[in-house]
Order: sequence, then structure tokens, then C-alpha cells
Amino acid sequence: MFDGGEAIRKLALNVARYSGLAPLARPFVGGIGAILMLHRVTATPEKPLGINRHLNIAPDFLDAVIADMKAGGYAFVSLDEAIERIRAGGAGGQFATITADDAYRDNLHEALPVLEKHGAPLTIYVAPAMIDGTADLWWDVIDDVVNAGDSLTLDMPGGEVVLDCSTPARRYEAHRRLHDHLTVDVAEEDQRAVLHRLAASCGVDPGAPARNTLMDWNEIGQVAAHPLVTIGAHTVNHYNLKRLSEDRARLELTGAIDLIEDRLGKRPIHLAYPYGYATAVGCREVRLACEAGYVSAVTTRHGVLRPEHAGHLHALPRISVNGRYQSVAHIRTMLSGITTPLANRGKMLVTV
Repeated sequence: MFDGGEAIRKLALNVARYSGLAPLARPFVGGIGAILMLHRVTATPEKPLGINRHLNIAPDFLDAVIADMKAGGYAFVSLDEAIERIRAGGAGGQFATITADDAYRDNLHEALPVLEKHGAPLTIYVAPAMIDGTADLWWDVIDDVVNAGDSLTLDMPGGEVVLDCSTPARRYEAHRRLHDHLTVDVAEEDQRAVLHRLAASCGVDPGAPARNTLMDWNEIGQVAAHPLVTIGAHTVNHYNLKRLSEDRARLELTGAIDLIEDRLGKRPIHLAYPYGYATAVGCREVRLACEAGYVSAVTTRHGVLRPEHAGHLHALPRISVNGRYQSVAHIRTMLSGITTPLANRGKMLVTV
């Protein structure tokens, strides 16, 4: 969530772009296709200056990205077809498939019209507990908490700590401290109770972000009926699976299948690991996803797809289309494949 390397990555993107390396590299390292990752797509974000604004892109930008990729020869396909193309070694030319995590309401009202214009399929990954209101969009809740007053008191392992929230810079630092506390000091299963106590102390409604921005089950049913849309699973509670016991992690994976089938009448066969980075998903989680019966599973590791991913269908990388890199030129450079080894210590085949 906190990205201290953003300036360095943008510098690398610009060097690759302006030096002419990216288009030259694409035939050699561009792979067979890409899985794009979205979160929010809206022209009117509630908090345009909020800490989590990077999760949002504008619909016009999504439109421009898809148009540019189609002009560059990419075929937009469903995730089911993408898996078949990976298994076939990329036969048929370069392809892309679009995914969106968390089931934000704007995916239905603002992203889908763009996708309809281009005939571009979308897979939306749903965490049932977040839709039911029994899990929280905690990253948005702590944004509300640090904006609720000039200071807040946090119970840390070493005692109470007062966080200064009086200026934008200090709110950013307070947000970072809260983020680290909830994701490192507090067990996943205890996170909600700690968050709710903190929210109550500041007069913040912890359920508001999810109610205001996520689809409800009726809306998910509506979007699921659309011919361009596939519904996947995002576990039950959006927990960091690597921080759970094996039995609990298995329940998160299998439970999501059952809950989504119960609501929608169809079993999801595609998974997005919550968070998806190295400290959230590894070999154990890949094995558990396979055992749970998922056909595919995606991470948030940066990378293009290669024929060798046919042997790693439960550890697929994605290209994040987010507010930090809201430039068609940046996306084009990422798709060239030149940034894949830069982001993965020289590895071209990105798994876990």
C-alpha cells in the first residue's frame, strides 16, 4: 500500500520509453499476453486526495488503455480463454484479460460501459464477507480514522502511542503506522476488533466504506449475468493467507467457493489472492488453491505472461493499471516486458 519506490519505477519506465528500449524489447520479452489488474474505476472518487487514491483510475483512461492495446495487436479475451491460450503456449497471438479486485460498485456503473464499447471481458473477484458487511475495507477505514481529528491514541505492543494527525504529512505517517500495526502486530482474525475499537474512539463508522463503495449481492448478481463478466473468488474475509494456519487458510479458499455458489448459483473457478505480494502468498497458498479446485489464481506480482506459465496457473502475475501510473505510455512500457525482470530481480518467469 505504501510505495516508496514509485519515483524510481517511474524513472525506469521513462528511461525505457524515451530510450526506445521498450518497443525494441517487446518481440523478445513481451511474452504471450497479460492479465490487467484494476480496483476502482470512477471519474468521481469520494476522496481524490486520499491515501488510497492510487487504487482508482478514470474510465477515460481505461478506455484509452484498451484502445491502445487493441491497436497494438492485443486480443481481449475472457479469463477462461486466457487460461486455454496459456496452456496452448500463446497460439493465436498476444492476448489480454482484465480483472478487478474487491467488487467495487463503480466496476458495474463506470467500468462496464467502457468494456462493452470494446467487447472486453472482465473477471471480478469477490470476498463474500466484505459484501455481507462482516469484513471491512480496513485500508479505507484507517484513512477515515486519521482524518477524524488532530491526533489519535493507538494501543501498541509496547504501550499507548499518540499519533499526530494535524498535517497532511503527519496523517500520511499515522496511516503508515496504523497500516503496519494492523498487518504486522495484529493477527488477521483479530484485526477487525482492533479496527472497530479504534474507529469508535474517533467517531468513525467502520462499515461505511464498504457500504458506500462495494456492490451488494443484488448488484453482483446483475453484473454476473452480463455476458462479458465472470465472477471469481477473493477468499472469504480478504485475509492475508500466509498469516493464517493451514487449516484456516484452506477454509478461506473453500468457503469462498461455497458462499459465492450459494448466492449466485455458480461455483467460481478463478481466484485472486488477497494482497498477492510475497508476504501474503507463497508455495503453500498455491498448493492450497490448487487443492481447493480453482482453475487459476492470480497474484499482484508484476509481470507479463509466458508459455511456461502453463505449469504455474495458480501463481499468475498481473500488470496493475492504477492511479500511480495513469499514463498509456507507462502501460505500453510495462506490456513490453522490459519492466518484468526489473521488478522481479531479473526473473522473466514471474510466479511466487
